[in-house]
Amino acid sequence: MNLSTAPAGAPDPARILVIDDDPTVAEVVAGYLARAGHRVDRAADGAQGLALARAHRPDLLVLDLMLPGIDGLEVLRRLRADAQGADLPVVMLTAKGEETDRILGLELGADDYVTKPFSPRELVLRVQSVLRRSRAGAQARPSGALVVSGDVALDPQARRAHRAGRELRLTLREFDLLAFLLRHPHTSFSRQELMERVWGWDFGDLSTVTVHVRRLREKVEDDPAAPALITTVWGVGYRYDPARDVQRDVQGEPA
Repeated sequence: MNLSTAPAGAPDPARILVIDDDPTVAEVVAGYLARAGHRVDRAADGAQGLALARAHRPDLLVLDLMLPGIDGLEVLRRLRADAQGADLPVVMLTAKGEETDRILGLELGADDYVTKPFSPRELVLRVQSVLRRSRAGAQARPSGALVVSGDVALDPQARRAHRAGRELRLTLREFDLLAFLLRHPHTSFSRQELMERVWGWDFGDLSTVTVHVRRLREKVEDDPAAPALITTVWGVGYRYDPARDVQRDVQGEPA
């Protein structure tokens, strides 16, 4: 089902796919997103949602975890395994008692979540925040394109990162977090500071930062259980320490 009630003249509306088996929730969510200027498709189960996402790649997916047949976690897992869905922005809908599933969803690469019962306005704000970051990453053309810190290299224009010549497969949130840390080596940041400065959130569950740090460690560290690059500063938060104290910016030239 498609909603095409975006206001006339809405600036660059996004195409959003809502997968939720509760028709009331789906209708309310789709209505608020449409009034915010977006085109909205709806699916009532995981199989239909996967088919729609693969046939018409949306700009963002609003995904309920509790779905009949193929549940939300499996939908997310399958999308992340696809080349087209590897970096698809995803906002999860979860119930209060689903903390384990919520954490697993973040570990699978979801960008954010909203806990039921939720305010539709809050959901729209979450969606807008994720879309802004996604579009900024796709469209930005910073003058200092390449950042090299130790054996980690990051290209913001191409949205690609490597360590020791090996490409890192990063989600949107993980890429932004790594880019921020590389530009601020040897500096400690609290989880609240990372939420605000990396993703522009002034509200939310701080465990989201913890999960993204853990996922990033799994991709950049030699031993994620004993991290040497992204270290924990007890009582404060996290700090990035380059493997070798070499940092370059702006076309790879020494800073």
